[in-house]
Amino acid sequence: MKAKLLRLLLPIALVLTLVSCSKEEQMDAELKNARLVTTYNYSEEELELANLINAYRVSVGLNSLEIVNHISYKSLEHNEYMIGNKVVNHDYFESRANNIKYLLGAVRVGENIAFNFSTPTSALYAWRNSPGHKANLEGDYTHFGISITIDPETGKKYYTNMFMKR
Repeated sequence: MKAKLLRLLLPIALVLTLVSCSKEEQMDAELKNARLVTTYNYSEEELELANLINAYRVSVGLNSLEIVNHISYKSLEHNEYMIGNKVVNHDYFESRANNIKYLLGAVRVGENIAFNFSTPTSALYAWRNSPGHKANLEGDYTHFGISITIDPETGKKYYTNMFMKR
C-alpha cells in the first residue's frame, strides 16, 4: 500500500518541483518587468512635507534630500494598498525596496508610514518622536519620495515616505 502511494505521489512531487518558481525567480521576473516612473503630480501637502523633512534634516546638520518621482509613485502604491486592505503596515516593503534598488541604483532603502494625521507637520512631529522613524529621517540617504493619500471612504490620510541612498 505504501509503495503504491509513494509511486503515485513521487511523479506529482517531481512535476510540482519542476514547474514551481522560487521566490527569487518570481522576484527576478517582477524586476525585469519593472518600469521607471518619471512623472508624479505632487499635492501641496506632499510638497510641504518634503520641504519640512529637508528643513528638519538641515537643522540637525544633515544634507537635504532630492525628491524622486519614482519613489513617490512607489509610496503612492503602498498608500493605495493600505487603503484597499484597511491596514497600516510595511507589507511588501522588500518588493518596493528591490524595485528602487534595481531601477534607481539604490544601495539602501528605508520607509516611514503614518496614518490619520491631519497635517504634514503633525505627521513629521510623530516621526521625529518615534525612534525608528527618526532614525530614517536622520539616516544616511540621498533621495526620497512622498505620498499622502486620502481614503475616499473615511477621509483619513495615509502617509508613505521612502528614502534611498545611491
